Amino acid sequence: MRSLIFIMSALAVMGLGFWAYQENYKTQQALRDVARVQQDIGDLREELGVLRAEWAYLNRPNRLRELADINFDRLGLFPLTPEQFGRVDQIEYPTDPFDFLGGPIDVVGDLRATQ
Repeated sequence: MRSLIFIMSALAVMGLGFWAYQENYKTQQALRDVARVQQDIGDLREELGVLRAEWAYLNRPNRLRELADINFDRLGLFPLTPEQFGRVDQIEYPTDPFDFLGGPIDVVGDLRATQ
């Protein structure tokens, strides 16, 4: 009986050792994946910073003004003037889609009678 307990204990220790070994490798793989994702995030943030700098460089007012002057024949762009802006009361808003009803609707009948 004693030898059976020793054998079972030894098998349990080997089984737990094998399980711990596998969990260790899974944990190391997960840590490598996290490090790779963090590296990707850092690379993308750096790329985003470069893209924002390029966008700011390309949207300089002097550059856009020069491009508008160069392409005036094709685009016909003029500088904005105060007369080009409107007032809120000049805006035509869409009509109410239920305006065709004309007013309140009278309901005739009793719902309890149909039950």
